[in-house]
Parts: sequence; structure tokens; C-alpha cells
Amino acid sequence: MNKRYRANAQQVDQAKRYGVDEAFGLVGNFAGPKFDETVDVAIRLGVDPKQTDQMVRGATVLPNGLGKKVSVIVFAKGEKAAEAQKAGADIVGAEDLIEKVQQGWLDFDKAIATPYMMGAVSKVGKILGPRGLMPNPKLGTVTFEVTRAVAEAKAGKVEFKIDKSGIVHVPIGKKSFGPEKLKENFLALYEAVWKAKPASAKGSYVRSVAVSATMSPSVRLDVASLPV
Repeated sequence: MNKRYRANAQQVDQAKRYGVDEAFGLVGNFAGPKFDETVDVAIRLGVDPKQTDQMVRGATVLPNGLGKKVSVIVFAKGEKAAEAQKAGADIVGAEDLIEKVQQGWLDFDKAIATPYMMGAVSKVGKILGPRGLMPNPKLGTVTFEVTRAVAEAKAGKVEFKIDKSGIVHVPIGKKSFGPEKLKENFLALYEAVWKAKPASAKGSYVRSVAVSATMSPSVRLDVASLPV
């Protein structure tokens, strides 16, 4: 633990649960390294991730994006391929693009596919799936609305999925965004996580929320003060 981290940690009362404005103001004021840190949110949920009917998964567009260029590929043919190119997709292809992925090429952030292509795209499911890159209709990345899907991905659409310990980890932007924009992104994510609440979930759904920058200590939020 370096001196900067220790100094930042001294500003955080570990027994306190902070309001959203105070929390993001605190993270924004932490002394940081020379690079622009990513700000992440960890939301612990009161569900059992081992139960298939309690899986929490979804996606949302952050109003202020993620602060980075997002590389998008689209598996499509014909008119939809032309539509994807016009929408600004970085690479568009069909069997040729699938073969490229099979050979180990993974230099992209998001993958979108038309429904007609999914039979062929399934050939690379074992490559894309573990990396969180497999197109999924529940996340809006298997769709005929190619223009919209590409635009949302480029604008900063984030996907979230509960992990084995019951926590959703999601980046919400860069520290340079400032507290207000980070707060707006966080509230958009928080709303989406609530909308993804399984019908079978019982008791308290959101157990805790913490926010942190790449090289900073985490700040825990007052869940009771957050909008539901």
C-alpha cells in the first residue's frame, strides 16, 4: 500500500455509508496517478447466483459514455451488413469474420449479430463466451436493429452480470468526468440493475454498493438513500 493510497484511505470513514453526491465528490478528490483512472461500481445483491431463476443480467446505455473509443464488429450479410457499415461499425462480415475470430483475432470490444447469423456465430461461442463478447438477444446484441445496436455500443452501452459471489461489477466512466457525470452514469446503471431484479428474489435485493477508482480505496454508499 503506497503513501498516496494510505492518504486517500484516511479520508474515508469505513463505518460510514455515504450519500451519492458525497461519495462521488470524495472519489473525485482522491489524489491519483498520472493516468485517467476508471471508476467502478460494485453492487452486492441479495440473490443466489447458483439458482438459474435468480440470475441478474442486463445492459444499459450510460448517458455520458465510458470515456473511451469502443471497437464494434457486426456479423451480418446483405442489407444489414451495409446498414452496419453506415452506422459506423468498425468491421462487418459473415463467415469471413467468423473465420478470423477462429484464428484468434479478438481486437474488438463489442460484437453484434443479426438473428440469421447466429447459427454460424455459434461456432465461435466457446471463444467469445468466456470473454463476454458473445452476442446475446437479452442484451440487445442479437438484433435486426443494427443501426441502433451499433450506436448504443459506441455511445457507451455497458453490460452487467452477477458473479459467483453475488456481486455486479461495472465500470461507469473515467475519473476526469467529474462527480456529476459519474453520478448520472451510476444512477442509470443502478436503475437498470433494479429493473433486472428476478421475480423469485426475496428480502433485501441490494445489500451494498461501493464505488472506487482504479488506484483508490472504495467508498460505500448509503443504499437507503438511493432511488429505487
